[in-house]
Amino acid sequence: MEKFIYYGIIFDIYQSLLNNSSIEIFKLYYEENLTLQEIADNLSVSKSYIGKVIKDTEKKLDEFESNLQIYENKKALENLLEINELEKLKRAIKKIINN
Repeated sequence: MEKFIYYGIIFDIYQSLLNNSSIEIFKLYYEENLTLQEIADNLSVSKSYIGKVIKDTEKKLDEFESNLQIYENKKALENLLEINELEKLKRAIKKIINN
């Protein structure tokens, strides 16, 4: 389940960088919770093709996040909201900026 949450979040961030076919299949799998076979039947393609598209899309999303780190920076910034001391907050923000 954690995998579904993670990919759901980074998909929302990076989906505009994907092609329409990958977006459609990824949404059917991750958002509509259809099985590989159900997606394959609906799109009249093989189950292995759907599996490959999903794996390739996951890999692309991982590469986007590895390079751009939008999700990680967002999480770090959300954690900063818990800091009440101004100097500690400034140091933490500088650390994020310098990464």
